Amino acid sequence: MSLFGSANFGLPRLKPLPSKRSHVVSVLDIGSTKVVCMIGRLTPRAESQILPGRTHSIEVIGIGHQKSRGVKNGVIADLDAVESVVRLAVDAAERMAGLTIDSLIVNVSAGRLQSDVYTATIDLGGQEVEANDLKKVLAAAGHQSLRTDRAILHSLPTGFSLDGERGIREPLAMFGDVLGVDMHVLTAERPALKNLELCVNRAHLSVEGMVATPYASGLAALVDDEVELGCAAIDMGGGTTTISVFAEGKLVHADAVGLGGHHVTTDLARGLSTRIEDAERLKVVHGSALPNSADERDIISVPPIGEDDRDQPTHVPRALVSRIVRARIEETLELIRDRIQRSGFSPIVGKRIVLTGGASQLTGLPEAARRILARNVRIGRPLGVSGLPAAAKGPAFSTAVGLMIYPQVADLETHAAGSGMFSTLGGNSRFARMGQWLKESF
Repeated sequence: MSLFGSANFGLPRLKPLPSKRSHVVSVLDIGSTKVVCMIGRLTPRAESQILPGRTHSIEVIGIGHQKSRGVKNGVIADLDAVESVVRLAVDAAERMAGLTIDSLIVNVSAGRLQSDVYTATIDLGGQEVEANDLKKVLAAAGHQSLRTDRAILHSLPTGFSLDGERGIREPLAMFGDVLGVDMHVLTAERPALKNLELCVNRAHLSVEGMVATPYASGLAALVDDEVELGCAAIDMGGGTTTISVFAEGKLVHADAVGLGGHHVTTDLARGLSTRIEDAERLKVVHGSALPNSADERDIISVPPIGEDDRDQPTHVPRALVSRIVRARIEETLELIRDRIQRSGFSPIVGKRIVLTGGASQLTGLPEAARRILARNVRIGRPLGVSGLPAAAKGPAFSTAVGLMIYPQVADLETHAAGSGMFSTLGGNSRFARMGQWLKESF
């Protein structure tokens, strides 16, 4: 029986990476535009100044990507379509890597991601903090976050306090009367996760772990200083735009809005009455998020929608294309600005924002983002991974690369086990073998 069946189920949790030998990790990024499967070899590496948080070096040995079908705004709309695309992407990656895989780490953008912070304290009675006390206080915070309608994707202790003094990173062996913890818990609606798992299971694979898309893209696109000092990563995908805020080395907030690059394309298709694929090409070639005086003079031809050869292309000034693009981009950026403001993490983000994801490659986007978000903006590409083909080095592949990086930080998390007891991800958490019954029943 799948763990999803029981009310108090825990999602599959990754077991810690072997610290002495190399390990093959396979990941699946199911997006609204494309589905990417990557297989990578993670090899333990010595401490280094470059990307100091990484314990392993990553070499991609197989990659397969397919145009997405059956996913709308990050939500699975057609199981069969997604299943077949997943099979194709996995198959291509397996052929390139020369090996077969049976389980994957999968990203989650659907399910109305929600970030909450839970605070708990326990009494120490003037004694020093022991490992057991840490477990107790984490358990107390974890219990507050358990809900029947939502599943916990990530739960990260963001900071401890001793006798009201906050910002303590490692309270072990310190003395005090009251130990407190702030726990950042990121949840998603269960049905969305269930459908995601179902798609993977139908392709005869199991889910090894689930990672929120904003967390993955942030891991891939941010450099160490940004993660330490506070920074937001904005992943602009085809159907969704996700936000993650990092500070002091940890993910402290995440959010998602159902707008992305595909909305710009459909706006163009409607506004210029042309086919979706023609609108996509016009967006990439001529679209810009910035007004330009030459745009009024430049005339571009728009292919007609009909199949009839007599239909002539229409001619419109390029300014019209840019106006349609700009309206949607500005709406998306304003929504993101308001979400960051409302989250209360605006001061932590400070002036640092990194844009990533496929839609971030639109001409003039960084400038538009600088203006609307009133912050420094750079485009973030996936960092510190070797073996990526040239086509996969751009910001569109940040999420997939982030899923590869994730196993190295999985042990920062603490999770409530199904029994309600608490298990810290130590050496004993085995893969939750999921979906076995699905394989047997279908």
